[in-house]
Amino acid sequence: MKRNIFFSTMAITAALLLGAGCKSQLDVGNPNAPTLGGNVNTEMGLIAFAQGGVFENGFAANGADNWLGDSYFSLPLGYHEVMADHVSAQASNNQVSTMGVPDYVLLDDGSKRTNTSPQVGIIRTYNTRSATGAGNNAIYYQWTNMYALNNAMNIVLSKVDGLTYSGDAASKKNTMKAWAYFWKGFAYASIGSMYISGLIIDTPGATNNSYVPSSSIIAESNKNYNAAITALKAVTSASDYSSMLGQLIPAPSRVGLGQVPTTDMWLRNINTLLARNIVAPKLAPFINGNLNATISKSSTTALITADWQQVSTLTTNGVKQGDYVFTARSAAVNYIFSPSGGTVGALTVGKNANTTYKITERFIQNFNTGDARLTANFTLSSPLYGDDYIYSSRYDMVDGSTVAAGVEKFGSKVAGSYELIIAGSYEENALLQAEANIRQGNTEAALTLIDAVRTYQGAGVAKVAGKGLSAAQAMTELTKESRVSLFNRGLNYYNARRWGWTYDVSKGGGSYGNVVVDRTGKIYTNATISYNFMDFWDVPADESVLNPTAADGVVKNPNF
Repeated sequence: MKRNIFFSTMAITAALLLGAGCKSQLDVGNPNAPTLGGNVNTEMGLIAFAQGGVFENGFAANGADNWLGDSYFSLPLGYHEVMADHVSAQASNNQVSTMGVPDYVLLDDGSKRTNTSPQVGIIRTYNTRSATGAGNNAIYYQWTNMYALNNAMNIVLSKVDGLTYSGDAASKKNTMKAWAYFWKGFAYASIGSMYISGLIIDTPGATNNSYVPSSSIIAESNKNYNAAITALKAVTSASDYSSMLGQLIPAPSRVGLGQVPTTDMWLRNINTLLARNIVAPKLAPFINGNLNATISKSSTTALITADWQQVSTLTTNGVKQGDYVFTARSAAVNYIFSPSGGTVGALTVGKNANTTYKITERFIQNFNTGDARLTANFTLSSPLYGDDYIYSSRYDMVDGSTVAAGVEKFGSKVAGSYELIIAGSYEENALLQAEANIRQGNTEAALTLIDAVRTYQGAGVAKVAGKGLSAAQAMTELTKESRVSLFNRGLNYYNARRWGWTYDVSKGGGSYGNVVVDRTGKIYTNATISYNFMDFWDVPADESVLNPTAADGVVKNPNF
C-alpha cells in the first residue's frame, strides 16, 4: 500500500500544533499541547480537538487557504461563486481570475468574444505540484481542506469510546459520534460533488490508492450522514447533548441561526443534505427555457423520477424556518476567518474597482422588480468597473452591517455581522423541494415555496404563485431565486452544472438571455454564454503524483 505522507499527516499536524502557545480560552477550540495523547485523553480534550478538527482543519486559515482571503469560504468556495458567475476577479492569485471565464460569449449584435485561455486548459496546465507551491493550482484547496477535515474526524471516532465522561456518558458519546459522522459526510459530499474520483479513508493517518468514482464518494457521504442519524436517535439526555454540542460550536457562531440545534433540528439538517447529495452531482437540464433539454456529453447522469420523489420525501422533513443550522461568523480575534478576508461576501464589499471579487451583471439580473435585497445590498457604481471581456459591472456591494433587519445581507467586513451558512438551510431545502415539485408536475406548490423563500429573506416582491405560470416559467423563477438566495454558500455552481449551463453550447449546454456590459457602458441583454467548464475536476497532482492510482483508478476526467 502506498502512503501519501502529505495528506495522511496534515490533519493531525494542523489540529495538534496550530493552537500551540495560544490563549487558554479560545473562541475556536484547539488542542494546545504537541502530542495527541496529551490532548485527547479527557472529555474536554476531545471536545477541543473535535471543534478544532472542524473549524481549523476544515475551514480556517490553516495554511492551505491563506492565499486569497483567509479561509475555506474565501478561496475554495470563491471558485464556486466565480464559476457560478456570481462574482468575477481581476487579481491573478490562485488563478481565480481565469477559472470562471467562459470559452466564448455571443452578444446580441452577433459579435463573439472568445477566451484564448479556456478553463480546462488552465486546470490541466496548473495541476502540478510546483504550481501548487506557487499558489496556482485551483483544484488543490477544496480537496486539501476536506481530507484534513475527514482525517480529524477519524481521530475523534477512534478516541470517543475510550474516554470517561461526566453525566450521561452514552448521550455524550453519541453526540460526539454524530458530530464526527456529520462532518465526515460533509467532507465526502464536497469531494464527490466536485472531483471525478476520490479516496475513502476511515482510519486516522492512513491512505490508499484505490480511487473510486464520485458516485461512490457520494454513497460514502450518505453512509456517514446516516451514521450520524443513528447516533442522534440514540441520545436520551437532552441536557448532556446540548452541553456537549454547545461546546463544539464556537462561541461567535452560537447566535442567530447558529444556536445549538435540538436533535430533531439536526436530523432535519441531515435530510436536507441527503437531498443535496441526490441532485448536486447529477443533471436536470433546463436550457433556454426547455425543461426537456439534454446534454450530449457529461461525466454524470440525469436525475430520474425516483430521484425527485426521494428529494420530495427528504425535503418534506428537511430544514424548516426557524431551525438552527451550522453557521460561522467572523470575530475580531481568535477567529475562524477574519472580518475582512474570510468570505466571498466580505471580499466583494466596497467599491468594485478595488475589491477582490466584483459582483457580476449575471447575478444582478436575477432580482425581480422592487426586490429589497437588491436595493439594500447594492448600489450603482460610478464610474463603471470596466473589463475587456464580459466582467464589467455597474454595481458595488454595500456592507451588510448597514442593511435593515429583516432583509438578507450578502456580506460584511464588520466582525460578527454576517452569518455564513456552512451546511443546510431553510432556503436550500425549500428550493430543492420546489424543484422536485416542478419536475413532478406540481407547479403551483413550487411557486408557493419560491414565494416563501423571498418573503423569508425580506425581498418584498410580488408573489408568483396563483399567476398561471407554466412549468418552464416556474423553473425560471426557481433558478433566479436559487442564484440570489444561496449566494456565498458554494451551491450555485452545482445548480448551474445540474441545469446544464456550464456545458459547451455544442453539447446542448450554455446560458441564454444574459446581461453583459462592456467597458464603455454599452448594455447587452440577450447574450449567449458557452462556459464549457470541466464538470468534475481532476484529482489534484499533490495527491495523484505522490499517491499514484491503482491500475483501475481514474484521476483525470476522461470527458475533457
